[in-house]
Amino acid sequence: MNISFSNLTPITSLLFGILILAFPKFLNYLIAGYLIIMGIIGLGIFTL
Repeated sequence: MNISFSNLTPITSLLFGILILAFPKFLNYLIAGYLIIMGIIGLGIFTL
């Protein structure tokens, strides 16, 4: 399986959903980290 941006978003969403269910106190950190990573990828600073 090739990992590209099109299939990376559902995988990370699924992973974060599981982590939020397991550790609800870390919800803000997970969302902030996800948004920062997606922003960096969207700006082209980091490519996959």
